[in-house]
Amino acid sequence: SRYASYFDIDWDPPENRLRDVILLPVLPDHYGRVLEGGEIRLVHEDGHLVVAHGGRRFPLAPRTVERVVAAAGDAPDLDAAAAVVNADVQLLDEILGAQHWRLASWRSASRDLGYRRFFDINDLVGLRMEAEGVFDDTHGLILEWVADGRVDGMRIDHPDGLRDPAGYFARLRAAAPDAWIVAEKILEPDETLPTDWPIQGTTGYRFANLATGVLVDPDGAPGLTAMWAEVADAGAEWETIALDARRQVLASVLGSDVNRLTALFLEVCEVNRRYRDFTRHELHHALREVAAALPVYRTYVRADDEKTSDRDARLIDDAVALAEKRRPDLDPELFGFLGRILRLEVEGPLAAELAMRFQQLTPAAMAKGVEDTAFYRHHRLVALNEVGGDPGRFGTGVEEFHRAMEGAQDAWPLAMLALSTHDTKRSADVRARLALIAEDVDEWRAAVGRMRSAAARHRGGPELPTEADAYLFFQIIVGAWPIDADRAAAYLEKASREAKLRTSWTAPNAAYDVTLAAFVRGCLGDPGFVAAVEATVEPLLDAGRRAALAQLALQLTAPGVPDLYQGCELWDLALVDPDNRRPVDFDLRRRLLRDAASMSAAQAWQRREVGIPKLWLIDRALRIRARRPEAFGAGGTYRAVPTRGERAAAVIAYARGDDVVTVAPRLIRRVERLGWGDTVVELPPGGWRGLDGRTHAGATLVDDHLVEFPVAILERVT
Repeated sequence: SRYASYFDIDWDPPENRLRDVILLPVLPDHYGRVLEGGEIRLVHEDGHLVVAHGGRRFPLAPRTVERVVAAAGDAPDLDAAAAVVNADVQLLDEILGAQHWRLASWRSASRDLGYRRFFDINDLVGLRMEAEGVFDDTHGLILEWVADGRVDGMRIDHPDGLRDPAGYFARLRAAAPDAWIVAEKILEPDETLPTDWPIQGTTGYRFANLATGVLVDPDGAPGLTAMWAEVADAGAEWETIALDARRQVLASVLGSDVNRLTALFLEVCEVNRRYRDFTRHELHHALREVAAALPVYRTYVRADDEKTSDRDARLIDDAVALAEKRRPDLDPELFGFLGRILRLEVEGPLAAELAMRFQQLTPAAMAKGVEDTAFYRHHRLVALNEVGGDPGRFGTGVEEFHRAMEGAQDAWPLAMLALSTHDTKRSADVRARLALIAEDVDEWRAAVGRMRSAAARHRGGPELPTEADAYLFFQIIVGAWPIDADRAAAYLEKASREAKLRTSWTAPNAAYDVTLAAFVRGCLGDPGFVAAVEATVEPLLDAGRRAALAQLALQLTAPGVPDLYQGCELWDLALVDPDNRRPVDFDLRRRLLRDAASMSAAQAWQRREVGIPKLWLIDRALRIRARRPEAFGAGGTYRAVPTRGERAAAVIAYARGDDVVTVAPRLIRRVERLGWGDTVVELPPGGWRGLDGRTHAGATLVDDHLVEFPVAILERVT
């Protein structure tokens, strides 16, 4: 095929049996067993002979079709010819062995796969976007739509999987100079987006974590840390959990990717006499350890750069030092050599190729190890376990939030702002409710005690489920309540399998899976347990809604372009996919939007049971953005608005440009108990009208702004 070079396939691996062959790990068992069981057959479809297994079809190489026809002898047609071959397992095996693909057990993907994938999804083969012609052929249609005005922007998924993200974005920008381009780049908390990417910014996971984090009471950290330490089954420290999870996925589901790099590393060592005696085993482990030790998705070394950036050099050196510390059984000189390769300090095309490919491995290790493993092992406060977040950090201070937004306005004023997406671990509304737990840890401890007691009789025995899984269950049930048993059981099964401690997708523990499902269903069918949950949720309901509206107000008015995920126009208590991809009733939302059009702020809040406040706020805020585009665009400004008084720490207030001010609450349960007191927000000079229609000027009581509706967005009137 002329497209063979388009895909990132290793056509010349170390093993002869896989040379010029694509391994297809699609079989449920070993090839020989499946073949001899009659599950792989030759079939005639649409005038062609193809190989069939279940619902899959595989093309025959033209030269082998002739062999089928010859072997069939006097068979009257292709159906008969296929039947002749299928009756002779040896002949069928020989024909299959002559193809450019090799059917294999799905388990072989973790060791023998010869191509780069999207993470560990075998069906999504990586494209060599850096190769001549691949960009043009894969982007032609979308760029036609951009040129015709049918598409205004592009969201680029997982750019870290590219060999050269900066080069890719430069080419995309040249092809679409006026398009709005955002990248799903997952930034760690102290990481910044590369400034040489000619795009508008990221898809907004950093913002989602900031918006939830600023709702979390930092005073709750010691108590929740202690509670988590009492039940943790994989260690309590986040950094250790995350590192161990990255090491595990590199040794398992990403094993074939490491093997491909090991083969290349072996070639590099072979032409460097000082290192040629290192064994394949040693090289494999060194690569795994350094990849696991990298604390970000990747570095951005480019083969044609004269020097590695200070940022990348520091990350590489730190990762090498940590790997060397963790593996004293390996020669330190090996780690030093690998570090120099990754910093492009070793000459030769093989060394440069290893550095480039290594950078395409570490994003998968981070995504599979942290997002899809460690996040399911650490449950101190799961509102903080979000894509791009650091559960080891307990929330976000107001000043930190303001600094982040000022930086966003300066550097990336048109980036996307997300709260919920198709990939978030919990919806924004679930996170908002769970964030409130940190405000009264004693109350939460008592609530967990009640739920644990009510759930005790539904356990299958000691550690069935584990205390950690039960603690996750209690948080999820409270955050997503009301939730039915099917949704809850499906979530807990996924969570426990992703954690890979008692069960997993690749090695299911049927006994544990069944026990966990029975536990969930038993609890949710038990009136006593349900009563304990409802008693916990009741004081969080309205507070959680206020917190959700606070997040939403920030999203709608912070620097950037708000991305409203489907279904989130009303309250949305969704968990991880597939739960967050359920059908959305848009007819209901249209009807409620029409109803909300004539409502006052107070009337909208009164209809909170059906979610009107979110829809109403979205409508009003977007109208303000339309009226005041200069406040929100690239030429706008962001500055904190001063607050003072008894609950000043519970206010987030800022101005956009000269004409819009946002006032949102935090520490909401504290305010519910103690009131706002003398807390004021010092509005910029002039007169201001809020969403409730009232006008304000100067230093005004926060209580006056939030008396009718949980958040305020004010427009200048004078």
